[in-house]
Amino acid sequence: MTETSKSHDTRRRVIAQAQAFRFWAMRRPLAALGVLLGAGLLLGAGGRSVVGMAEVEAMQAAEANRQAELAKVRRDAQREVNALAARLAELQAQANRLNALGARLTQAGQLQDGEFEFDKPVGQGGAGRASDMPPAELRRGIGLLEGEFGRADTQLSVLESLLFNRALDRNAMPSRDPIANSYITSGFGGRADPFGGGHQFHKGIDFEADVGDPVLAVADGVVSYSGVRSGYGNVVEVDHGNGYVTRYAHNSKLERQVGDLVRSGQEIAKAGSSGRSTGAHVHFEVWQDGAVVNPRKFLAVTSSGAHR
Repeated sequence: MTETSKSHDTRRRVIAQAQAFRFWAMRRPLAALGVLLGAGLLLGAGGRSVVGMAEVEAMQAAEANRQAELAKVRRDAQREVNALAARLAELQAQANRLNALGARLTQAGQLQDGEFEFDKPVGQGGAGRASDMPPAELRRGIGLLEGEFGRADTQLSVLESLLFNRALDRNAMPSRDPIANSYITSGFGGRADPFGGGHQFHKGIDFEADVGDPVLAVADGVVSYSGVRSGYGNVVEVDHGNGYVTRYAHNSKLERQVGDLVRSGQEIAKAGSSGRSTGAHVHFEVWQDGAVVNPRKFLAVTSSGAHR
């Protein structure tokens, strides 16, 4: 059977069924009406079901989009919080550095204890209710704080440099006794010659000592001479810079060589009675710009009573 024949056969069957339904409906109109109503309800329910499923799918898609947007907002907010946390950590590290620098400056400036306590919280106050701070205002506040910390860091660093240079100058200035727990036996200037009488100009100050007592550098410097000088016996000389040179004479032993770096209070020789000497002592001289000067004004203040 050809396709055309099949199509004609199907059409005849449909027409026959329609005529049969029409004949049946004319004999039973109420039953036919029920069948038609039932078919309509089924079609309507199916249509509503399709519409409802479409609405549910649309709502689900909208919810998915909302959740995606919310997740993006959360990620963006977390990135901003992380960035602010990183800046806060940098500020905390800078604050710790400034506190440590301030503590060093307090010590270098010899400020009284408790005058500047950098680890103590600063008292604050205020009235009124607090409100939420916008992120932009928080970022602006952190930026201003960073600027203030930067300026404070620069200023304190300059101050530290000045105090450090001042400390170097102070340590390079002869400012202590060349021997501990001693007293002056002969002062600077004119005196009677202890060997044959008559007048003599004494270029330094003599300190009482026993043979072997440690002779101490009175300031930081570099050994510029270590050896024997006529009349002085075993001598150590230290160049402190700024035109100052100190001389330590009549030693029994020299413990430093030319070029050695010495610090204030370090031992450089052993006391003795070498050279032109009547007994063990430490002869101490100060030279400024090539001229001998009175050492008394450079000696430690704590021993000023013993100098008289």
